[in-house]
Amino acid sequence: MRKGFATAEEVEAFLRPRLSSLSDPFLLPNVQAAVERVLGAVDRHERIVLFGDYDVDGVTSIALLAEMLRAYGETPELFLPLRMEEGYGLSRESTERCLEQHHPQLLIAVDCGTSSIAEIADIRQRGADVIVLDHHEPKSALPECVAIVNPKIDPDSPFHYLCSVGIVFKLCHALLKTRPVDGFDLKSKLDLVALGTVADIVPLRGENRIFVQRGAIEITRSTRPGLKKLIEVSGVRPPILTEDIGFRLGPRLNAAGRLSTAEKSLQLLLTKDEGDAAALADFLDNQNRKRQDVEKQVFLAAEEQIAREFDPVRDAAIIVSGRGWHPGVLGIVGSRISRKYHRPAIVIGFDESAIGKGSGRSIEGLNLVEALDRCAESLEKFGGHEMAAGLTIREDKIDIFATCFRRVARELLSDECLQPCLRIDHELLFSDLNPDLLHWHEMLQPFGNGNPHPLFFAREVEPASTPRAVKDKHLILRLRQRNYHQRAIYFDAAVTSLPPAPWDIAFRIRADEYEGETRLEIQIQALRKAAAIN
Repeated sequence: MRKGFATAEEVEAFLRPRLSSLSDPFLLPNVQAAVERVLGAVDRHERIVLFGDYDVDGVTSIALLAEMLRAYGETPELFLPLRMEEGYGLSRESTERCLEQHHPQLLIAVDCGTSSIAEIADIRQRGADVIVLDHHEPKSALPECVAIVNPKIDPDSPFHYLCSVGIVFKLCHALLKTRPVDGFDLKSKLDLVALGTVADIVPLRGENRIFVQRGAIEITRSTRPGLKKLIEVSGVRPPILTEDIGFRLGPRLNAAGRLSTAEKSLQLLLTKDEGDAAALADFLDNQNRKRQDVEKQVFLAAEEQIAREFDPVRDAAIIVSGRGWHPGVLGIVGSRISRKYHRPAIVIGFDESAIGKGSGRSIEGLNLVEALDRCAESLEKFGGHEMAAGLTIREDKIDIFATCFRRVARELLSDECLQPCLRIDHELLFSDLNPDLLHWHEMLQPFGNGNPHPLFFAREVEPASTPRAVKDKHLILRLRQRNYHQRAIYFDAAVTSLPPAPWDIAFRIRADEYEGETRLEIQIQALRKAAAIN
């Protein structure tokens, strides 16, 4: 494995993540000031407002911090911006609505706020203190407030990989170290931390690995009625894996915030009522189906534009835009385009007043925020991370922006970066595929960003029977290498014409439960005609 370990202790820590190895939460920047201000607000029973974001990281962060403050006897107000009307974070519109509704004395901005200099100055002028808990990239200046708890404001911080729910967990840990609460089990809240961490696609290394590994166990045994119902409607069976969170639970939690308001996702995580939980889980499941339909329409329209305009030899980036494209699905469409064409992709939807909201996704080798910064003159605003970002643009600036962004991408990306390639971890024989290998493979879980699922290679493999199509999408194959047979699934390959056998295959392995028995299954990632061996 390409893990870069230097010592046996590092290997041991990786294979057996332990909560006891979590670091002191006060190592994060400005945690001490945040703890003192929060506990002061608790003692004085101030009006506390938690101002979040509408994605899974934002919603889980708010839920976790709300439960912590409730354990201290406070009932904070919870506020989520409206994606369609107000946009991301502390926008002028959402800040105005929040202040009018709740008149906070302490506003805690979660998963936003690092770049909101003018907005935070306005909130303070109107009598509220502000704490920012965030992981977005800072711009040159920072807002003035009680505390900005964001590892990215300190270049030397080892915690750049944390997302907002991880930062909120560290703050809760710091609060409990300062003032313990009888009967409050922070460990059981790791279900929320795992959901937000996987859904936000931050690297699963360091403490994130511990959060997700332990959090997946907490999701499996969670007592949250809403989470249990969500698992049920998603068709997820234990053990809970990162792919279950990333492809089943996360998208349903995200769906409400994409199409309307994220309030329902927050209610689902916090409700204690079984009836409400069932209704909310069904609602989110339906919203997810609607989101898939809307996404499909935008993706097809984007594909038509790409077919007309994109030249893979010339273009190092893809920019597509359209009138009326739903802002809630632009990021997902951007991800699909970026994966399919192996290019940074920006997808922009314009409204009737010619204002465009855009979402970008990158590939290795291009920091999106850095690239957008070089085209800042043609943008109203932008922000985000290295791999994902959002922007606002006027329709009359789209051509200037597209030309600039393609040029910057060409400068930053080498030809090698623009070539998709599979990085094989190891060559295996089918005779190696046994329960022992599967056991060690599962020790490497959880897989995800920063800890990819190992990719194996096998030569000279033949079909032992005719491939069978499932749902007109996937292929089930029975494969043979010498005298060893293996069942395999090849996703989205039902319409692919397979080359003549024998084949070389790139594949992943996973545990598959069948009639109460655990067996090893192959998932084919790529297949080619077997290469001649010299």
